[in-house]
Amino acid sequence: MKAAYSGQCLCGEISYSAAAEPVFSGNCHCKDCQRSSGSAYIPAIIFHEKDVAVSGKAKYFRLAADSGNVHERGFCPNCGSQLFARFSNMPGMLGIKAGTLDDSSKYSPMLDFHVGSAASWDFMNPELPKKQGSARS
Repeated sequence: MKAAYSGQCLCGEISYSAAAEPVFSGNCHCKDCQRSSGSAYIPAIIFHEKDVAVSGKAKYFRLAADSGNVHERGFCPNCGSQLFARFSNMPGMLGIKAGTLDDSSKYSPMLDFHVGSAASWDFMNPELPKKQGSARS
């Protein structure tokens, strides 16, 4: 079966594919996502980790969020591209940064979340539902 979703880091050292549909997709506007991406938000797609095949080895940075949950951000140790996320409160799930998709048109966000932390210059799609909150995810 051909992978419905595939992507890679900037240098191509790490690639991934998923034949299953994502469980969730949305734009996180929390301050940690702003800092780690250098932008207004991170467009994230969540899959069951068992449905994602990864080639190459990502390095993970762990950070405790305001909620007490641990968020791990996976990136390529060679080029630094952020690829993945793991969340202690969502075991068995793997987040993928939508900007790393080979075909980014497959990304369709369901909502904007942590909008209480959104940058003043951030423009959000007015048609997407908004989830308040300003805490670090």
